[in-house]
Amino acid sequence: MAYWLMKSEPDVFGINDLAQRPLQTELWDGVRNYQARNYLKSMQVGDLAFFYHSNAKPPGIAGIVTISRTAYPDPTQFDKHSPYFDERSNPTDPRWMSVDVTLVTIFEHLISLDALRAQPALADLPLLRRGNRLSVLPMAPSAWEIINRMANMPVSHA
Repeated sequence: MAYWLMKSEPDVFGINDLAQRPLQTELWDGVRNYQARNYLKSMQVGDLAFFYHSNAKPPGIAGIVTISRTAYPDPTQFDKHSPYFDERSNPTDPRWMSVDVTLVTIFEHLISLDALRAQPALADLPLLRRGNRLSVLPMAPSAWEIINRMANMPVSHA
């Protein structure tokens, strides 16, 4: 099993939107970076991913999803009405991929980007590297465990 972090803007598609989908499952579309696409292609059914709300106040990890379908052509690349349309992509040789994700859990409290940065053990987390804007990132098992422990910690409201 591999671990991932997948970013989405909550005003476009947030974890609560996923919770409202049939079977709490949805395709993860719109990835338009080759490295992130390659990560999607390497995902296997049963892999787990943190669902990260980006461009939010505050940004952070909102919950966990599982990969429920391996990579397949992202249908939005062929839809001329989609913001993710790619006129250079060919149905016989698609450029962009999607996976299906299924909700596992919504955290009681968002794990904010600031809280992640405050953990010295997460200093090497790709998400925290300056300039890293990939929407799909691999997670080391050790980082996965630390963040899961953070999700179960009581939140101080000082």
